Amino acid sequence: MPDKGTKKKITRIDGGDASPGEGRSFTPTADSRSQALKFRIIAAVSWVIAIGFEIGAIVLLQRPPISTTWLIVLIAAALVFAVIGNLLWKKSNRLDPASEKEPVKFFIQNQLGAIISTIAFLPLVILVLTNKNMDKKQKGIVGAVAGVALLIGLGTGIDFNPPSQEKYAQETARVEQLMDNNLVYWTKSGTRYHLYSDCSAINTRKTDEIFQGTVAKARELKNINQLCRFCENKAAKEKGLQLKDVTGAEETAPAEAETR
Repeated sequence: MPDKGTKKKITRIDGGDASPGEGRSFTPTADSRSQALKFRIIAAVSWVIAIGFEIGAIVLLQRPPISTTWLIVLIAAALVFAVIGNLLWKKSNRLDPASEKEPVKFFIQNQLGAIISTIAFLPLVILVLTNKNMDKKQKGIVGAVAGVALLIGLGTGIDFNPPSQEKYAQETARVEQLMDNNLVYWTKSGTRYHLYSDCSAINTRKTDEIFQGTVAKARELKNINQLCRFCENKAAKEKGLQLKDVTGAEETAPAEAETR
C-alpha cells in the first residue's frame, strides 16, 4: 500500500542527495565537512585544555602538602573538557566518516576520544597511587576520583558503532533499492529510521513531530543507523522482493525489537 501520509508535523531536513544513484560511494556534503571541521577544532581545543588540567594536577602532586580538594577540582575540570571533546569528535565523525579501507586511520579517527582520555587520566591514576607524599586516605579518595574520570572518559570516547563511508553507502543503497529515493523519516527520540510517514511506529501519541531527510542526515543528527523492519517488509512486498535480496537486510534486527 502507498504511503497515506500523516497528520503529524513533518520537518524536512535539507542536505545530502535524495535522488537514487546506482553503486555510488558516500561523499559528505561541503556543509557536512565544514561542520565536521568546526567540531574537530573545538574538540581538539577541549582536549588540550583537559590535558592542561591534568598537567596542573600532576604538578600539584609534586608539591607537598598536597591539597585533596584542589586535586579533585582539577580532575573534574579535566573530565568536563575531555567529555566535551569526545562528544564533539564523535559528532564530527558522523558528519564526515572515515573509510574502512584504511583500517589504521579508521580506528584512530573513531577511537581518538578514548585514546585522549587514556592520556589524560591514566598517568594521573598511576602517579596518585604511587605518590609517597600522600597518605592512604588521600590516595583512596583521589585515586577513586581519577579512576572514575578515566572510566567516564573512556565510556564517552569509545565509539562502539563507528560510522564509515561504506556503512553510509550500504544503508543508502538499501533505502534506494526499496524506495527509488534516499528519503527516510525519524523522530527525535527514535532509534530507527522509517520509509513511510504513516508507519504506526512513529504515529503515536508521544510523537508530535516527524523529521524527513536522507539516510546520512538521520545518522548525522541522531546517530540512527537501523531501518524499521515493518517499513522494510512493506517496501519489499510492494517491490516484489524477498528480504534476502535487499541490500544489507541480514543486518536488520527482529521486528519485535523495534524501537520507535
